[in-house]
Amino acid sequence: MTEGQLLPPESRYGAKRLSRRSRRGIVIALAALVLALGVAIAFVGYQRLGTSEVEGKLAGYRLIDGQTVEVTITVTRSDPSRPAVCIVRGRSKDGSETGRREILVGPSEATSVQVTTVVKTSRPPVIGDVYGCGTDVPGYLVAP
Repeated sequence: MTEGQLLPPESRYGAKRLSRRSRRGIVIALAALVLALGVAIAFVGYQRLGTSEVEGKLAGYRLIDGQTVEVTITVTRSDPSRPAVCIVRGRSKDGSETGRREILVGPSEATSVQVTTVVKTSRPPVIGDVYGCGTDVPGYLVAP
């Protein structure tokens, strides 16, 4: 650059800054994008992990001996005409699962039914509980 030649304003003072209005618009757009993304993630999470068609709750358990626990669960279904499967288990003193059993909950007229089953364990049980229930009934549980 020769002496006496003027520099353009960007060279002397830096790049032109966005106006206050433009910055505000960008901040609002980014906030809306983050909000929309959060709502989408919450919706997908609710669909996958939220309400279920079948819910099993522990109604009670009884220790029969050092290798057996009787577990009673209450199964609630949105469509009681569909069969369901529930997994019940026995747990030992340290909380580990020592026995498990899948049970078929057949179709019924009532939305809630109680089912009792016996679970054999590999170590002395201290509690019986329900692991979960669903409508994907494996073929080996359905009578031919």
